[in-house]
Amino acid sequence: MTLDKIDLLILRQLQHNARIANVELAAKVGLSPSACSRRLDQLEKSGVIEGYQAIISNRALGQSITALVDITLKSQSEDSLQKFERAVKLCPHIVACFLMSGESDYMIRVNARDMEHFEWIYKNWLSTLPGVSRIQSSFAMRMIVNRANIDVALMDSRL
Repeated sequence: MTLDKIDLLILRQLQHNARIANVELAAKVGLSPSACSRRLDQLEKSGVIEGYQAIISNRALGQSITALVDITLKSQSEDSLQKFERAVKLCPHIVACFLMSGESDYMIRVNARDMEHFEWIYKNWLSTLPGVSRIQSSFAMRMIVNRANIDVALMDSRL
């Protein structure tokens, strides 16, 4: 789907407030409420908008540890990658996983209550993932930026 200026305006408003009422969204992007609703529906059906979710404070959940875990597999065969990725999706403590280029095969983000909890996750989940040959963990001291995407306003410029 090719995004036009109106689509980008809708997306930008949703980035700032995904709970905005359709009437208010329509007014902000210069459409009638019915036209805005149709556009939004098209953005959702085409997969441009993958979903909506609440961003919950890790602190409120008692999660004070954020670990970035580099994982190297014994083999990079398609079968090994698929087995590993299926297992990662089953681990409730993994909040993000990326297939990487470079030294490690995957980078995983894990949230934990404390170091004791992370150790439990490490022993019971991470070290049991299939095909793992090396695990290296780094711990975030403080979050500076945590965006789901870039500001869509940048898509309409040459920056």
